[in-house]
Amino acid sequence: MAKSEYTMLEVAGREVRLSNPAKVYFPKPGWTKLDLAQYYVEVADAALIHLRERPTVMKRFVNGIMEDPIWQKRVPARVPDWLETATVAFPSGRTAEELVAADAAHLAWAVNLGVIDFNPWPARRDDLDHPDELRVDLDPTPGVGWDEVRRTALVVRDVLADHGLRGYPKTSGSKGIHVNVRIEPRWDFLEVRRAALALAREVERRAPELATSKWWKEERHGVFVDYNQNARDRTVASCYSVRPTVDARVSCALDWDEVPDVEAGDLRLDTVPERLRTVGDPSATIDDEPGSLDSLHELARRDEEEGLGDAPWPPHFPKQRNEPKRVQPSRDRDRPTQRGRIGDPQPGGPPPGVRGGLQQGFGAKPRSGQGHEHEFDER
Repeated sequence: MAKSEYTMLEVAGREVRLSNPAKVYFPKPGWTKLDLAQYYVEVADAALIHLRERPTVMKRFVNGIMEDPIWQKRVPARVPDWLETATVAFPSGRTAEELVAADAAHLAWAVNLGVIDFNPWPARRDDLDHPDELRVDLDPTPGVGWDEVRRTALVVRDVLADHGLRGYPKTSGSKGIHVNVRIEPRWDFLEVRRAALALAREVERRAPELATSKWWKEERHGVFVDYNQNARDRTVASCYSVRPTVDARVSCALDWDEVPDVEAGDLRLDTVPERLRTVGDPSATIDDEPGSLDSLHELARRDEEEGLGDAPWPPHFPKQRNEPKRVQPSRDRDRPTQRGRIGDPQPGGPPPGVRGGLQQGFGAKPRSGQGHEHEFDER
């Protein structure tokens, strides 16, 4: 097909131009740019629950998944007059107009630019300083199996429930599981991250053989509960996003009773639309009852009083007040050996008999979509 060819899609009462519709985005199954656009149109009602009113970073794979993406915060200068955006301010004082997906036409428009997965803020555009979503990202360390991820997710469910919160699980579309928690927009990013850190440490206490809250890779084992996904400017793929995997897996919402047996590879671009038609959307009620972080903050307060203070931040962030030294633990000669209560997560590596992953150095390249430096550039 010549590069000049295109098709017009009728979506949500609008016409959306899709250039090069036959361009193959997923070589192994042969799925095209048009296949991707049609997927998003079909699942739009479910996908938009997690995107509507949220500034969204565009992760553009202009030639499909075989090339690295372009992270783009600003929408192009020339956009349709119906396209909705939000003004996002940076610490420098500069601003950017970011996409806000209001309907299926916005999804198709983004696909035309090469967007495969959508990465929205955890806050809505009317108040970008106060998130209404706490995000739990379960990231297996090297050599850890899928079953350990599923079992850790069930521990997360129980910890959330014990603190008055309801988690909505979804496959990440890669190797992990995400649990989204709708919260009242009463707390800033620092306080949401503080709650997420307390949650991660409690998960580790309850399942020390499965989970870790430790930031440094040389100390990790099992499944990392990534509290730093709740820092400002961090984004994760939204629910029902197609991921840039060889089989076009989808970050798909689950019921909790599905988690013990779910296979991530079964949830793909070609299977999820039918699942929505027959099973429905397990995340459809996520906005119904936002919860409070008060109980997790009480847990954080107890941790802090007993010596478990802040934990390391991502390397792209300025040094934070009360943050521990940004020194690789094996190189920190005066690091304490005991903090907090007996059984608390401790410095110095994984529990006895559990082998940790290898540290690649501070600032090692994260997983795709999980905090590349250019994700934070003001370009």
